Amino acid sequence: MMQQIYPTVSHPYRYELNKDFHFAAAHYIPHEKAGKCSQVHGHTYFVNVTIVGDQLDETGFLINFQDIKKLIHKRFDHTLLNDHTDQFSDKDHERFPTTEIVAQTIWEIIQKHLDTLPNRPKCVQVFLRETPTSYVIYRPKDGDFRE
Repeated sequence: MMQQIYPTVSHPYRYELNKDFHFAAAHYIPHEKAGKCSQVHGHTYFVNVTIVGDQLDETGFLINFQDIKKLIHKRFDHTLLNDHTDQFSDKDHERFPTTEIVAQTIWEIIQKHLDTLPNRPKCVQVFLRETPTSYVIYRPKDGDFRE
């Protein structure tokens, strides 16, 4: 993976963890205005997630790096994203597997897991590169976190 500098998120937390990983997946955008993207095609998605918190767990981690990758890579690698009907929809435009929605979905999956941890870390940014020249950043708003 190439060295990448990502946009940073300002936050008041003591610790910030960033994890890079990638996965290969196909998708299509089920709308006539999507042009060529309405046809099945694939990408190697490059992901960076930023997790923050003030408390470490009993192992001295905010969260184990490998746990982050497992949550996403194991689920989506070498799949057709549209087949993940628990996350994406061919009917609801707010759940089409666009890069924006895939980034939001990655955040939702990771944050749902973080919410189960006693030290309560937060995912504050998902950077998702779809092609060498195109990427999306998803940043949740304060109200998106459970307290």
